[in-house]
Amino acid sequence: MFWYQQPPRNGLKLVVSTSTWMQNSYGEGYCEAKFEISRDNNDHSVMTIIKNVTSKDAATYFCAVRGL
Repeated sequence: MFWYQQPPRNGLKLVVSTSTWMQNSYGEGYCEAKFEISRDNNDHSVMTIIKNVTSKDAATYFCAVRGL
């Protein structure tokens, strides 16, 4: 699963990719200290916390799944 951030009037930016078989992989400029992601199985991934929120975090966030 993939989590993306789309700031106003900008394109999508990859926040993190996650899977059941490997650790979360964060996009450039993003980290676990800021964006906490949990995944309990193949069907659920939740962005549980955005820490120390600032105006730069104002965006639409999307979750995407790669098809089989």
